[in-house]
Amino acid sequence: MNRIQIENLNKKYGQQQVLQNVSFTVNKGEIVGLLGPNGAGKSTLMKIITGYVQPDSGIIMINNVDVQSQALEVKKNIGYLPEHNPLYLDMYVREYLHFVQNIYKVDKKQIDIVLEQTGLLPEAHKKIVQLSKGYRQRVGLAAALIHNPDILILDEPTTGLDPNQLVEIRNLIKELGKEKTIILSTHIMQEVEQMASRVLIINKGKILADTELKKLQSGQQQIIEVEFDVRIEREFLDQLPHIEAVENLMDHIWCLAFDTQTDMRPVIFDFAREQGVKILQMHRKNKNLEQLFKEITQ
Repeated sequence: MNRIQIENLNKKYGQQQVLQNVSFTVNKGEIVGLLGPNGAGKSTLMKIITGYVQPDSGIIMINNVDVQSQALEVKKNIGYLPEHNPLYLDMYVREYLHFVQNIYKVDKKQIDIVLEQTGLLPEAHKKIVQLSKGYRQRVGLAAALIHNPDILILDEPTTGLDPNQLVEIRNLIKELGKEKTIILSTHIMQEVEQMASRVLIINKGKILADTELKKLQSGQQQIIEVEFDVRIEREFLDQLPHIEAVENLMDHIWCLAFDTQTDMRPVIFDFAREQGVKILQMHRKNKNLEQLFKEITQ
């Protein structure tokens, strides 16, 4: 099934709210880019999905299996490359992958498969400590792939790669995305635009945008931020024509995504009048990915 389902996820560290009511779904064949400034909650979200960190509340389902109650079963279907790629530097590349292969109890043939996939065959006889940062990233990616998981969670997968390596790994991720479900976190907008089919933008623990890149790039989707003078129920906003996504930013402020090029501000104005509420402010936020990111996160 290759599906990730997140519902109303919350996490605090002390008094700091790291994730707040995060909800989204990722299906097979989707590569979703997770964008956000430092401290937005990206790494925490990924650790929760993979079962390494427990949320305070919310539901995480991988292929219809609950992560919190069946973490070990879920991890069999997830490949995880953390931001700070932990490796045993004194091991040889092939030796390390053999160690990982033994943990997952998969066929030894997988070692050569992932070595070839990640371009590590020429380096397989070297100790990991001898490798450049880019090649160490490849070792981490190979380890994440060795059990042929349905789901891939990649935190900054292209860190330290030179331009040629970057193209190779980018093409590999795109190829893997045809059969797997992938979430990748990166600070590099161009990487998301090159690899992802969809983007989630997170800031201060909230998902502020969830959009398909082709719609954003074509200008087909528009995002409008509107503030009402009173509280509006989500169910009313879901009735708006061409509505694709509804996100409550805070109190009376909503972020609305529409699947149309037609300016929806007059429609929202008429809707407010019919509901007997006033609009305090309203403006369009979508342009390109970089502009969208800056406007939402600033």
